[in-house]
Amino acid sequence: MANVLVWAVWVVAAFACLGSGMAVVCFSNPFFSALSLIGNLASLAVLYLLLSAEFVAAAQVLVYAGAVMVMFLFVIGYLGGHADAPWAGGPSWQALGAVAASSALFVEVIVVIALKTSGRLAHERAADASLGSPLEIGRLFLTDHLIAFEITSIVLLVAAVGGVILASHAREREVQA
Repeated sequence: MANVLVWAVWVVAAFACLGSGMAVVCFSNPFFSALSLIGNLASLAVLYLLLSAEFVAAAQVLVYAGAVMVMFLFVIGYLGGHADAPWAGGPSWQALGAVAASSALFVEVIVVIALKTSGRLAHERAADASLGSPLEIGRLFLTDHLIAFEITSIVLLVAAVGGVILASHAREREVQA
């Protein structure tokens, strides 16, 4: 019975992830897109829990669905209704690029599924007990991946500063008009 419950939760979380992901790109209002992204991140956290990756699920909720999305919502609120104006009536090459990217992703998923079912990806590797622990993840972040970790924090800081600068230029144009 527990196996049926796990499958039911997986199916619901997977469809919630797909549905909220589609809603992110389909909503014309950036605020609703950001709220859909929060739903997407939460459903990903449920999928991480099903994979017994509790630390990654908690980090997903706290860092991405929490802190980063608060920053996104702050920038969207600060920019106001002009945030979605640059994409109005966009060129057709954007639609072509979106179709090409989604087609490439679909082909990649099909190839991985085919390789998995044929047994070519069935080689399992032994994992020690410390794999995925907060201590091991922290050690990797602060030793082997320190540069990537710090670059990510700089990129987030630049994004926040860029949002403030864009909003100040938009407000200056409104005052001049």
